[in-house]
Amino acid sequence: MPHRWLVSAVTLAILSLATMSASAQQWPTHPIRVVSPYPAGSASDTVTRVVLDRVAQLIGQPMVIEVKPGAGGSLGFASVAHSEPDGYTLVTSSSSMATERVLHKNLQYDPVKDFIPVVLLGTSPNILVASKLSGFKTVADLVAAAKAKPGTLTFASAGIGSSSHMAAERFRLAAKIDVRHVPFREGGLGEVMAGRIDFYFIPLAAAAAALNSDKLTILAVSAPQRVPRIPDVPSVVEAGYPGAVFRFWNGISAPAKTPQAIVQKLHDVTEQALNVPAVQESLAKLGVEPAHISVEEFGKFFLEDLADTAKLAKDADIKPVD
Repeated sequence: MPHRWLVSAVTLAILSLATMSASAQQWPTHPIRVVSPYPAGSASDTVTRVVLDRVAQLIGQPMVIEVKPGAGGSLGFASVAHSEPDGYTLVTSSSSMATERVLHKNLQYDPVKDFIPVVLLGTSPNILVASKLSGFKTVADLVAAAKAKPGTLTFASAGIGSSSHMAAERFRLAAKIDVRHVPFREGGLGEVMAGRIDFYFIPLAAAAAALNSDKLTILAVSAPQRVPRIPDVPSVVEAGYPGAVFRFWNGISAPAKTPQAIVQKLHDVTEQALNVPAVQESLAKLGVEPAHISVEEFGKFFLEDLADTAKLAKDADIKPVD
């Protein structure tokens, strides 16, 4: 009996692996659901749609994006973390996966154990804008004003832990200034335009209103060097603050235990999409730089981002919200 049981178990395991392999080779045979844990029109949502529209054409199946915002992205991430790992439910991952781990002691998912980072779509910086009414024309002007009256200047964000918040904290620490954080659910750009808030780090991918406003002054971009979309704007490195470099990333992740063959296939077809000139042109207009790294490199990148975010939160004294 033990011998027969062993033979049966091995046979079942072999058949199961064969079935999984065949399924992976045939994937996809029907539409793929991609959960976007962020509001429609946000930087992450916009970038994802640009790339996945082309991916859908290449694989011959619709990529149905389901917007599921809430709790800083936690609702969307949690729903995918517990989905069937068959390659038909994916999630738009981003820098916020790291900040959510920092901000919440009890998440309904583990960003490391419950997901496989599949493909890094690209990175994009934030731009530092100030109210025209502030009179700031350069980063030096802003820093001088902050040091002259510590604790007086204010900066907006799209919420605690958002990319706008984290970029500003990097800048605050690098410049060694005392400024006050004022979070807004919608980002607070209107408040900066009206002069009620002094400055704001807004994601370049979502900065169309800021770039075209005569009520704002663009002081810098949070990148190592200038970016093609706004070539006349200096980088934070040029301004003298290399420690203020901040780049938001967007990617696609799958539930843990998704077959490696499916993960690799999705990665490769997305890389094909990222090499299409029309996609590259659209991403360039959003200020997004495609990454072009392997699945393994993306996994390493993700872990490094988690560590960097945890350090930033500690240095900036950002406490968990629950």
